[in-house]
Amino acid sequence: MIALFLKGGVLMWPILLCSVVALAIALSKTLQYRAVLSSLCRAPAALLDEQPPMLAALLDGIARGLDDRELSLIGTRHIRELEKGLGVLSLISVITPLLGLTGTVTGMIRAFQIIAGAGSQVNPGLLAGGIWEALLTTAAGLFVAIPVHIAHHFLEERLDEIALSLQETAVALAEGR
Repeated sequence: MIALFLKGGVLMWPILLCSVVALAIALSKTLQYRAVLSSLCRAPAALLDEQPPMLAALLDGIARGLDDRELSLIGTRHIRELEKGLGVLSLISVITPLLGLTGTVTGMIRAFQIIAGAGSQVNPGLLAGGIWEALLTTAAGLFVAIPVHIAHHFLEERLDEIALSLQETAVALAEGR
C-alpha cells in the first residue's frame, strides 16, 4: 500500500492530507450532532430543568420576552455555528478528484516526454508503467472524494434535523412562557 502511495507522486500527499482532515471533521461533527440531537429530543419541561448549552441563549431570550424574529436570529446563530466544517468537507470532495486529475496530467506529460526522448525506440513497458503510475492519483482522489461527499450529505441532513428540532423546541418553550 505504501509503495502504491509513493508511486502516485507528489500529489498523493495533499490527497492524504485531505483525507485525514475530512475524517477528523466528519467524526467530530457526527459526535457533535448526535449530542445536540439527543439534548433537543427531550420534553420541553426537561429542557427547562437541565438547559442544554445550545438552548441557554434561546431560553434566556424567551425569559427576557424577545420577539419571534429575535429568537429566530438566536437559533440561526446556533445553526451557523454547527455548520462550521461542512464547507471544508464540501471543498475536499471537490478538490481531491482535481488533485488526482492533476497528477494524471503531469504523469501523462512525463510519459509523452519519454516518447519524445526515445524517438522511434519507444519501450511500451516503460510507457505503460508511467501511465499506470499517473492514474494512481486519480484513483486516490476519487477514493477520498466519494466517501467525503457521502459524509457531507449525511451531515447536512443531520443539521437539517437539528434545525427543525431546535425550531420545534423553541416554539414549544415560547408557547409555555
